Amino acid sequence: MSRHRENGHLKERSAGHWAIVISVRDPATGKRKRQWHSFTGTKKEAQAERIKLLAAINAGTAIEPTKTTIAAFLDRWLAHMASQISPRSYERYTEIVKKNLVPALGAVILTKLQPATISAAYTKALASGRRDGKGGLSANTVVYMHRVLKHALQQAVRWNLLARNPADAVKPPKVERRRMMVYDTDQTANLIEAARHTRLFIPVLLGVTTGIRRGEAVALRWRNVDFGNAQLSIAESAEQTRAGVRYKPPKNGKGRTVALPASVVEELRAHRVRQAQELLKLGVRLSDDSFVVAQADGSPLQPRSLTHAFELFLAAHKLPRIRLHDLRHTHATAMLKAGVHGKIVQERLGHSTIAITLDIYSQVVDGMQEEAAERVDAILREALNKHRR
Repeated sequence: MSRHRENGHLKERSAGHWAIVISVRDPATGKRKRQWHSFTGTKKEAQAERIKLLAAINAGTAIEPTKTTIAAFLDRWLAHMASQISPRSYERYTEIVKKNLVPALGAVILTKLQPATISAAYTKALASGRRDGKGGLSANTVVYMHRVLKHALQQAVRWNLLARNPADAVKPPKVERRRMMVYDTDQTANLIEAARHTRLFIPVLLGVTTGIRRGEAVALRWRNVDFGNAQLSIAESAEQTRAGVRYKPPKNGKGRTVALPASVVEELRAHRVRQAQELLKLGVRLSDDSFVVAQADGSPLQPRSLTHAFELFLAAHKLPRIRLHDLRHTHATAMLKAGVHGKIVQERLGHSTIAITLDIYSQVVDGMQEEAAERVDAILREALNKHRR
């Protein structure tokens, strides 16, 4: 059954499978010709896809399925993904597509893309993929290229542009896990004391005592601090893009509550008093909506600005160089070494599963094997000696 319109129609091939037939004018000959697009889904979804295709044709961005290059397809895919992911993720996808995937595979016809072609592109990228001509890309970057390409080609399968995903048969390069950089107890104490009389004191203190992420720290408001119950409610995260900063739910999409040490509660109380006095001089009244980590005038701090300030601070105080995010790792490592159960570590860090926590900190857990064996041995020896007596 088909439904004709002046601007195209649907033809049902079988249950849930449609042909979207659109009449277009050939710019070379001026004659009209038909474009056939396959679609799987409900009739309503097929009609929506027809409208999208017509809009693309009118905008001059439509592509013919049989002649589609990887570059043209990825442009269409990015347009599709714009409303599916966060602005920051979209920026990253676009960067990988434009800088890495299109130069490597853009000229290949989509339907002719083979696993061997993809593997060869990865090999070349590792050897000479840098745009400045100064060597190859890191294994991490090539792995991310693979993830983006695989995700995009899976959409091509859903759109019936491909029968299968050729990236499924490609193994990306192995990424060696980098040694995690964390501070030990003495270094952590030195860091806290060095930062005490600076604007970095509170974000540093929260980083090493709660494992809060950078975006979560700069999004924290006083209404999220429960002094009575000594806990933080982490409900938002600041995400910085080229368009500015937006506030969204934390990374795993869920908020969490983190218990605070008594010493940190005291420091936060003192910080609130100082901040209120500082703002009062500017004619601004502190409220529960005010940011805990803020600029001198109470305005929110951008995530990248906090990172930059931390880097300058470490250099000025000649402290071991680590990333701001490594304060989170420092907190997690200290907990695990202190024997805190992995489930509690997972909840404090806001990981969606304990498996993620144990995978990230596998080096720490592996390093505790000897200690665990010694503890078990001591318990068993004591039990055996008691039995013999």
